[in-house]
Amino acid sequence: MIAQEGWPFVLLPAGAGIVLVIFGWPVPGWILVALGAFGMFFFRNPERRCDASEEIACSPADGKIIAVDTAPEELCERGLTKRVSVFMSVLDVHVNRAPLGGTLVEYQYNPGRKVSAFKEKASLENEQNLSVWDTPKGPIALKQIAGVIARRIVFDHREGTGVQRGDRIGLIRYGSRVDVFLPETAEVLVRVGNRVRAGATPLARVGEPGPK
Repeated sequence: MIAQEGWPFVLLPAGAGIVLVIFGWPVPGWILVALGAFGMFFFRNPERRCDASEEIACSPADGKIIAVDTAPEELCERGLTKRVSVFMSVLDVHVNRAPLGGTLVEYQYNPGRKVSAFKEKASLENEQNLSVWDTPKGPIALKQIAGVIARRIVFDHREGTGVQRGDRIGLIRYGSRVDVFLPETAEVLVRVGNRVRAGATPLARVGEPGPK
């Protein structure tokens, strides 16, 4: 399955490349066809399911855990004291998913710089958004942060809309990072260096298990 935003990046270069090959320009033609094939790879949107119990927040992104630490002061003041950061390389699936089911209660977008997403200051200086979600297990927040070559952050929802755990919330084009902010009581289940998959890998235990 391909994310709908990706089809122009697949069809336009591939179509132009085929035309060039037909009319005797094989080298640039096959380069364009290869770019179209890369578009199919980059914008892939696989089905995902998290089978963990309801108090488990799943990863919002595919990639590598690069930080498990303290959230910025402004989020700590709101009770969201823990941060887990997932770095997405250009080879990872870039569709982002809801860690828990809930309702979007706040959304902010801030244009910014293109610092490498690995760097700490990327969380403060880069193009990014902040979404705050009210869930049955309490509030959580996410930042989608653009990286050096990321060119657009896509966010699918408006304030007041609801999602289920694992639902798509957006994507970031070409290498980036997602920060998850959790309450003090959350038990983080991943470590720096772990590989995670959006909508599938348990990231943290938030709140108490529901009745059985």
